[in-house]
Amino acid sequence: DKGTRLLDRVLAGVPAGESPVRHVAQLPNRPARTADWPEWVPERLVDALRERGAERPWVHQVDGAEAVRAGEHVVVATGTASGKSLVYQLPVLTRLLEHPRATALYLAPTKALGADQLRTVEELGLKEVRAAAFDGDTPQVERDWVRAHGRWVFTNPDMLHYGILPGHSRWARFFRQLTHVVVDECHTYRGVFGSHVALLLRRLRRVAQHYGADPVFVLASATVSAPEALAERLTGTPCRAITDDGSPRGARTIALWEPPLLEEVSGENGAPVRRAAGTEAARIMTDLVIEDARTLAFIQSRRGVELAALTAQRALSDVDGSLSGKVAPYRGGYLPE
Repeated sequence: DKGTRLLDRVLAGVPAGESPVRHVAQLPNRPARTADWPEWVPERLVDALRERGAERPWVHQVDGAEAVRAGEHVVVATGTASGKSLVYQLPVLTRLLEHPRATALYLAPTKALGADQLRTVEELGLKEVRAAAFDGDTPQVERDWVRAHGRWVFTNPDMLHYGILPGHSRWARFFRQLTHVVVDECHTYRGVFGSHVALLLRRLRRVAQHYGADPVFVLASATVSAPEALAERLTGTPCRAITDDGSPRGARTIALWEPPLLEEVSGENGAPVRRAAGTEAARIMTDLVIEDARTLAFIQSRRGVELAALTAQRALSDVDGSLSGKVAPYRGGYLPE
C-alpha cells in the first residue's frame, strides 16, 4: 500500500519506541454511485456540464439539488472534491434560465474562492445568467453594471455587509427577484466572526422579504460535524443536511502525528515543550517531496505557510539543488495578478 510505504519512509531513522505516530487508520476505496440527471434540468445545461466532464451526477448531488428545487434550505456536508457545487449550480442555473428576471447570491469567505466558482459558471457558456463578481477588487464602473444587470452575484460577507445591504434600495431590482443564497465553506463562520455572519444572513433575509422575496439557502462544507445545527445557527431557519457521499474515493492511510518533546527546552514552570507543528510539517514535506509524492500542507497563518515552505526548500537544497523548486507557498493575501 502506497500510503503505508510513504509513512514508513517519513518515519525512517526514528528510534524504536519514539514514534510520533499515535494512530493509523486504513480507509478502503469507495466506488462512485451515480444517478440520472433530474428531469427539470434544461438540456443545454446538462450538455454544458457533460462537456466539462460531468457525464452523470453522483447520488448526493441529485438528492441535494432536488431538495433545493423543492424549496428546502439545504446544507451539503460531503467530502472534499465531492462536487458540492453542482448541488446548488443545478437548481440556481435552472431557475435563472427559466425566469429571465430571477437573481441569486453566492457568498464565499475569500475572494479567491468566489473568483474560482464564478469562472466555473462562466465556462458553461450560459450568457443570459450574467454571473458577476462584486467585491473589493471590482472597479466602480463594473459595480454600477452589476447592480443594474447582474443576475448571479458572487461576493463575500464583508462586501455584503459594507457594499450591498446598507444601500439595499439601490439593489431593489436584485432583491425583488432573489431566489437562492449560496453560503460556501460555511464551517469558516465560527466564533465572533460566525456570529457576525449569522446576524448578517438574518438581515439579508429580512431585506429580501421587504422586497417580496424569500430565498432558499444552500450551505456547503466538507469539514463540519453537525451540519444541520451549524446551518440553522447561521441562517436562523431549519436546514436539511445532505451527507450521503456518492463520489468515488481512493484508498487512504490516515495517520495522527504528535510532534516530539524538546528535551533541552522547557516552558513556564518547567512545562514540557513540543517541536512546532510547522517545523514538523516542513520535515515531513521534505521526505515526501524526495519520494516524489504530491503533497499539500495546510498551516494556520500566512507567516507559518511561508516559514514551512522556506524550511522545506532549504532542507531539499541540501539533498539535491533541483528539488527545492518543487515546494511553493500559496496563501491568502496575494494581489489579484
